[in-house]
Amino acid sequence: MEERRALVLLTREDCELCDEFLAELRQLARRLPLPPLELRLVDSDPQMQRRFGLKVPVLLWDDVPIAATRLDATELARLFRPGRSAS
Repeated sequence: MEERRALVLLTREDCELCDEFLAELRQLARRLPLPPLELRLVDSDPQMQRRFGLKVPVLLWDDVPIAATRLDATELARLFRPGRSAS
């Protein structure tokens, strides 16, 4: 059985762009089976803040950024389409 790694969305409090990104991601998840989603505040970790602080929102998969500031639904659909090995 294939392990389903989590998607991690790095956000910031009172970030309108983060809220829009999350809403679009949740809408995509209704149409496409995505890995579980974990929300993490970028400011909660100094290392994440240094690495991604100016780029939020950032979507990580297996600790690799796969989207930043705007969601590319077409690219995510390609990455996570059923039947594709997402490794």
